Amino acid sequence: MSGHSHYANIAARKGVADAKRGKLFSKLSRYIIIAARNGGGDPDINLKLRYAIDKARSVSMPRDNIERAVKRGTGEIGAETFEELQYEGFGSGGVAIICDIMTDNRARSSGEVRKIYERGGGNMGGPGCVSYLFKRKGVFILPAKNQDEDGMMTIALEAGADDFQRHGDHFEVTCAVDGFSNIQEAFKKANITPLSAEMAMIADTLADVDVETGRKILKLMEVLDEHDDVQAVFSNMNLTDEIAASAG
Repeated sequence: MSGHSHYANIAARKGVADAKRGKLFSKLSRYIIIAARNGGGDPDINLKLRYAIDKARSVSMPRDNIERAVKRGTGEIGAETFEELQYEGFGSGGVAIICDIMTDNRARSSGEVRKIYERGGGNMGGPGCVSYLFKRKGVFILPAKNQDEDGMMTIALEAGADDFQRHGDHFEVTCAVDGFSNIQEAFKKANITPLSAEMAMIADTLADVDVETGRKILKLMEVLDEHDDVQAVFSNMNLTDEIAASAG
């Protein structure tokens, strides 16, 4: 199975978010709150909540913070009015950029995010302007060194993965959103610890840009990701080694 790797884009975003741990905890709390509000506070039944809690634990978010967020979502310690939105637009070179938003003030978020797009050399468009270029999928990144590739592929595909690819020193597994938990459990039973496990907007095809344009896109994505209401940022840019090195 062959194709391009999504790892570089995922790693770039994670590096930005993980460097700002306090803000990351705040964003994850919102994610947990909404998941608990929409599906209840039991992660064994509410798969979205289970994913949100697992993601929080993966970055060492304190247990008290997680429990407090669940209770806020279920209304035990106060009501929250966050809503989930998706803002779409373009960066330099016509590269598509999507932001997952969680906000308690839609008008404020829209105005502020629109300004970030514009200041970064892009523009925010209407609903659907670029989302048709992406599909939301589960993505697991696994270490490849000293691993049984055939065995890991078998585990992934039997658990319901759509694809299994090797890219240098890592394997990449993609799956449908509703199959994420099954694959996560299969890896856990096999004592396989992913380098990364998350839901992501995956572009059907990647857009090639020159190094200077790529640097502008990465900067725009970084500034967007710094906004309190932005949960995640995705693009269809082909993040080459040259672009990544120039941004470092």
